[in-house]
Amino acid sequence: MKSTTLRRAGLTIAAVTVLSAVTGCSSGDSGGSEGSKGSKGSGKDGAARFSPLAALRSAEKSTDAADSAKVESSTTMGSVMSMTADGALGWGDGLTGTLTITYTGGTMAETMRQTGSTSMEARYLPDAYYAKMGDAFAAQAGGKHWIKYAYDDLESLAGGSGAYLKDQMQNTTPNQSVKLLLASGDVRKVGEEKVRGQQTTHYSGTVDVADLASKNSNLSQKQLDDLKKQLDQAGVTTETVDIWVNDDDLLVKKVEKGETTAGAFTQTAYYSDYGTPVSAEEPPASDTADFAELVQQQGGTS
Repeated sequence: MKSTTLRRAGLTIAAVTVLSAVTGCSSGDSGGSEGSKGSKGSGKDGAARFSPLAALRSAEKSTDAADSAKVESSTTMGSVMSMTADGALGWGDGLTGTLTITYTGGTMAETMRQTGSTSMEARYLPDAYYAKMGDAFAAQAGGKHWIKYAYDDLESLAGGSGAYLKDQMQNTTPNQSVKLLLASGDVRKVGEEKVRGQQTTHYSGTVDVADLASKNSNLSQKQLDDLKKQLDQAGVTTETVDIWVNDDDLLVKKVEKGETTAGAFTQTAYYSDYGTPVSAEEPPASDTADFAELVQQQGGTS
């Protein structure tokens, strides 16, 4: 039972943190706070007013320069899971920050209950992320509540998808949804809409997921081929992306939708408070278990 519970917990947290990272790094932020200085109104002038591509390029630059944001998101994937994430992330010097992640339904919520809680804290640092588990997990892990996922371990444990995640976690900025639409070449202006009281412009497009990876990562051809194979096996080929950009050329909302073998995938994220202070400390070593070591310790047992 011990190794089975640990393995299930590890797989669950891996899925949670991957999705929460995508939430933080696939979009930008809202609100014209300190991080947006110098960009106000630039997306509504000149060519950007008439060209969706020009407007998105302006939004990409403004978001990239913002350095941090508050994040609020919800994600569903068929009957496998539904979850929310809330916190703040920074990207000025690698991805950093803290999110509270809560499972609200699906089979993964039940798996989390077995670890003692359906809510957990995730801390992101430049070289690793940490997931705080429940007391039930700690009781089977030598009293340790935290699991450390070193980015260097992701590739060896998960092949092409792990290599891609490592690359994105270490090199991305939170405007990947904008980059995604720009890289696809398939983007259209939907119209002007209000989002949480802000006047925004809505853009939409369809992207090829594997093609995105090749254009927005530093993976080798072998890693890209491996990733594409894994995406095909998961039924992930294309997804629709919708983003809303405010008058400060900053993203306030994004929605991504796609199909997988596990069911329909939908993720909605809202962003606010550019320039918000962000901090994340490494948990005490005495209270932290290393995921790669847990996998080695379990070996082939079940």
